Formats: sequence, C-alpha cells, structure tokens
Amino acid sequence: MLPSRLSPPTSPTGTPSNPMLEARHTAGAKRYKYLRRILKFRQMDFEFALWQMLYLCVAPQRVYRNFHYRKQTKDQWARDDPAFLVLLSFWLCASSLGFAIVLQLSVMGMIKLLLWVIFVDCIGVGLMVATLLWFIANKYLQTQKSDQEVEWGYAFDVHLNAFFPLLIILHVIQLFFIHPLIDKEWFMSRLFGNTLWLIALGYYLYITFLGYSSLPFLRHTVVLLYPAMLIILTFYIVSLPVGWNFTQGLMWFYRYRVGHYV
Repeated sequence: MLPSRLSPPTSPTGTPSNPMLEARHTAGAKRYKYLRRILKFRQMDFEFALWQMLYLCVAPQRVYRNFHYRKQTKDQWARDDPAFLVLLSFWLCASSLGFAIVLQLSVMGMIKLLLWVIFVDCIGVGLMVATLLWFIANKYLQTQKSDQEVEWGYAFDVHLNAFFPLLIILHVIQLFFIHPLIDKEWFMSRLFGNTLWLIALGYYLYITFLGYSSLPFLRHTVVLLYPAMLIILTFYIVSLPVGWNFTQGLMWFYRYRVGHYV
C-alpha cells in the first residue's frame, strides 16, 4: 500500500534535509571549482564565451536563455566555466593599453591604469553592485511562494555581462574619437561624447535588468531599471548646457590616479 503522504527527504544522519541550506553549503564548493579552473585553459569553452560576448552587444536576451538551460542541467544559475572572465580580462588589458596610449602615459602609468581598471572599475565596482542587487532581489523582489534565491555568483555574472558592452563602447570605440572630436571645447564634442556615455550606461542597466527579470521567482524587477535610468538621463541633459564633458572628466581622473599630468 502506498503511503498517504510523502515524508521530507532525509540526510545520511536521518534528519530531514533542507534544500536551501544544502544549496548554500554547496555554493562555496561551486565557486572553488570555478576558480580552480581559471588556469586550465584546455577545459574552457572560449568559442561559446565569444558567442556570449557578441550577443551581449546585439541580442542580450539570447545569452540569458543559456542561463536557464544551465539551471536545468547543472542546477545553478551562475557560470561554471571561467572562459568569459578570461576573455573579459584580455579586453580589459587591451583597452587599457589603448587608453594609456591616448593619454600618453608612461609604462608605469600604463600599469597603474591597468590595475585600476581591473581591480576598481571592473571587480571593485562589480562586487558592490552585485552585492547590493543580490540583497535587494532576495529581500524585496521574491515572489511569495518562492523557495529559491538569487545566487551571489549569478549576480556577479550579471554585472560582468553588463560591463562588457560598456567597456567596448567607452574604452574601445570612444578611443578613436577622443583626439579628433571629443577632447575639444565644442558643444558637438560634449554631445557626441556624453551620448556615448548615455548609450553605454543605458546598456549596462538594460542588461542588468534582463539578468534579474529572467529569473522566474522574482517580480517587479523593473524597479532596477527605471529609477537609475532617470538619474542618468537627468545628468545627460544637464551636462550639455553647463559644459560638462564626461570623457574629459574621465581622462583627468585617470591621469590623477596614475600621477601623470599633461
């Protein structure tokens, strides 16, 4: 005869298991396995990571469909392959070298700029943004009947996804226009340069929003998009008549950080 009700699963010790607690216990093991694979290049799928980078710039929704597939097959939302992080590091190094050339920095200045971009602009800011949104999502955006939670690793992956198009726009495409156009005291210089910033930051917010809205156990994720976008639009509109060139400000800041003045 079948039992009238199913008893909760038990652990090897005979006590009822807690799936959420077990998930938290295995999260550290998953991140350790992820970090351990960083130097094992033969085990990385660089072709797929390049595909993700391309589609983050043209159709980011397709990238997050793969995150759903990973959850179904490997029971985790976050990446388990560090190939994307390795390629992003390459782009950070290459773009920082280009920026150092445009700023006419010394070799030591270039190294300082590279360290700042990697450990502050990308990782440092990413840790703060990912932790803040991870907390907000789990605390305020959960559906009432949800027994899942946002993985911190997934929150950081969302930041890396959103950071890549921003990096390409501001540290690669923009470089070709700094000397001939953007680094001038013309209105058109501010308009063009600040519009690039508007596009880059808007893309960052949109891809971040897609990352959280794609999780089926979150609701009202639009609050992550509209308030921040309104603030960015306000700064953009105000900057044009008051003569605030965002790129010139960034160049001054980078020179200040590396101790190089022109």
